[in-house]
Amino acid sequence: MNTGMLTIGEKMLKYPIMQGGMGVGISLHNLAGAVAKEGGIGIISAAQIGFKELDFEKDPLKANLRAMKKELNLARKIAPEGIVGFNIMTAMRYYEEYVKEAVLQGVDLIVSGAGLPTDLPKYVKDSDTKIAPIVSTVKSAKVILKYWDKKYNCTADLVVIEGPLAGGHLGFHKEKLQSLDDKTYQLEVKEIIAEIRKYEKKYEKKIPIFLAGGISTSEDYQKARKLGADGIQVGSRFVTTIECDANMAYKERYLTIKKEEIGIINSPVGMPGRAVLNAFTKRVERGEKFPCAHCHLCMKNCNPSKIDYCITDALTRAAQGDVENGLIFCGAKTYMADKIETVHDVIASFLL
Repeated sequence: MNTGMLTIGEKMLKYPIMQGGMGVGISLHNLAGAVAKEGGIGIISAAQIGFKELDFEKDPLKANLRAMKKELNLARKIAPEGIVGFNIMTAMRYYEEYVKEAVLQGVDLIVSGAGLPTDLPKYVKDSDTKIAPIVSTVKSAKVILKYWDKKYNCTADLVVIEGPLAGGHLGFHKEKLQSLDDKTYQLEVKEIIAEIRKYEKKYEKKIPIFLAGGISTSEDYQKARKLGADGIQVGSRFVTTIECDANMAYKERYLTIKKEEIGIINSPVGMPGRAVLNAFTKRVERGEKFPCAHCHLCMKNCNPSKIDYCITDALTRAAQGDVENGLIFCGAKTYMADKIETVHDVIASFLL
């Protein structure tokens, strides 16, 4: 694999592989630290990261901020010289507080999607923390990069282009997802890359571009490179690793997923999401509602009285091992998983 000698700040990236942020509780210090130790970029998901803290129900913000510090410090112990970042969704309530905590703790990189992170540069100002928006369309790339350029006189340090085959919340309307073919999206990727390269030229710096969504094999990596990307972001392949922070029942469920069990669900966050079609999602699809007994203050625009189910509760149940009554996000190619392996094995598989 040609690394292209990419850097994040002062740190050199050995392999152009970023592990995607997966919450709740799927990519924490163990997985992120292991990926960073191997020479990739390890990403901790900040989404309800403090769900195991004793005071989480009482004060989720305080618990989450404390857990961010804990998880980053533990990842640093695993990979003292590695590149470790946080994935912080723009749609999260208290987004600014989470970003500022990440900066305070000296994280290398903040990856931000699920909305437009328009004011992210303001929160990292005068720090060494680098910033990376997640974009899915030419329009979103243009809006973010133009806004950062005009208002903050800066640009991205890295960009993740997340395609329609990704797991979790997706940056496309459901109708577009159903009609978007691979060839058409490849053209969109090339347009996005061309837009990013304009700012690369203006600011006279390299902006690494990582392609994400359904990246499972070395062939996928080679395809991303041919499209013009510098690297890849991989999520689902890292779930079935020994080092992944998910419950073993969660990992084992990945190994039994059939292609027809992967589908698009309506998330209470207001975005379509790709997940396992298990007993829980089928009940939701039939119109069954799961009243929210207690608000965890997770998303900005969530109204507990109007949602079909609490996404924090659903994701947490799955993370703790209840794979039939919880929500399990996964990529479109997760059905290909057939064994539990190591992070080293996964990264090596992309080097073929």
